[in-house]
Amino acid sequence: MKIRQPIKQQPDVQAIEPPKKPALPELAVFILFAFMITLFGLIMLYSTSFVTQGSAYFKKQLMWMFIGLFAGAGTVMIGSKRLSDWSPLMILVLDLLLVWALFCKPINGARRWIQVAGLTLQPSELGKVVITLFLAKFLSSRTRALESEPFWKVLVPTGLWVGPTILLVLAGEDLGTTVLLGSLYLLMLFVAGMRLRYILPFALILPPTAFLIIREFDAMRWKRLTVFLDAETYKMTSGYQLWNSLLALGSGGWTGVGFTESRLKLLYLPENHTDFILSIVGEELGFITLLTVIVAYLILVYVGLRISVKARTRQGMLIAFGMSIFIGMQALINIGVITAAFPTKGMPAPMISYGGSNLLACLIAAACVAGVAVDSAIPDYPDKLLAWAGKRLHIGRASGSGEAERSS
Repeated sequence: MKIRQPIKQQPDVQAIEPPKKPALPELAVFILFAFMITLFGLIMLYSTSFVTQGSAYFKKQLMWMFIGLFAGAGTVMIGSKRLSDWSPLMILVLDLLLVWALFCKPINGARRWIQVAGLTLQPSELGKVVITLFLAKFLSSRTRALESEPFWKVLVPTGLWVGPTILLVLAGEDLGTTVLLGSLYLLMLFVAGMRLRYILPFALILPPTAFLIIREFDAMRWKRLTVFLDAETYKMTSGYQLWNSLLALGSGGWTGVGFTESRLKLLYLPENHTDFILSIVGEELGFITLLTVIVAYLILVYVGLRISVKARTRQGMLIAFGMSIFIGMQALINIGVITAAFPTKGMPAPMISYGGSNLLACLIAAACVAGVAVDSAIPDYPDKLLAWAGKRLHIGRASGSGEAERSS
């Protein structure tokens, strides 16, 4: 008779996820490409605007670049997480700025800008950064709610916070940024873990509704939305800008007509230093250079998403994802507009187009991604940096007081 041996209890072995490698290589590539794109934008702005404006636009953009670099350095030192924790207050301040812009003098029929002390600020550009920081904070702390009650505990609260900001941007006649912010909102909800059945109704209902409202109540904007389908027919009226953009891209060929040799920038192509600056890039430097710019954007966004994957915290992951995606979406919309793939709508090329607010927002966004990458290598580095600075300051004071005592 066989005696069964008691089955030994196997110890519970829990699979331990291997630690993620720090995103320092990705950080180096990200900073390199962000700097290269920004520098290229300065060079092309000088070429595009020198004939009509001299060096005025170049000097202003250079000033904003230094402001953006200073703000970016401050962002990295403070830390993306801490800025994200402050985002509810930042949204309230942003809403006040957007309301203020509605009462300022309109520019080209839109009320998006605030003019103070000779400087012009566009709050909606900073809204891309602030909304991303807010959603990263809120969604990272609602992991269970995304599974149990996503509608009442996630969609409704975020809608009450973000919805008024998006509506204020729309009230300022900034349809392009409104679409971008709405798309960014839905994408971040999806990446955070919300089921598609809660997101798809917004994606399927809102665009047709917006088109119907524009068609029935805003004939001018409706024409701008549809003229891209046949720019040649309207080349002397509402399609004038788009048609000249296509002429610039076509005349550049593969290698371009030469740096500073653009003909379309001589008062033929409106807004050639802002929304349509890449059209001048195609004319002067050719399709090969324009394709290189597109590849540079793709690499920047890809590396930013790699940093997101390697983030140490869920909040950091959402910050890096949101910032990278908004830069990528803005570049996509701008390139689609100048090539007549999308309806004509004002959307600057990130880090290239003239505009201080756009450059400032993009550099702060890049700094947020860089902060997430640094945190993956040195956890909670802002606190350690603050402690180190306090220690050094304390030592300095202690040594100073000791010397004073010895001298007395």
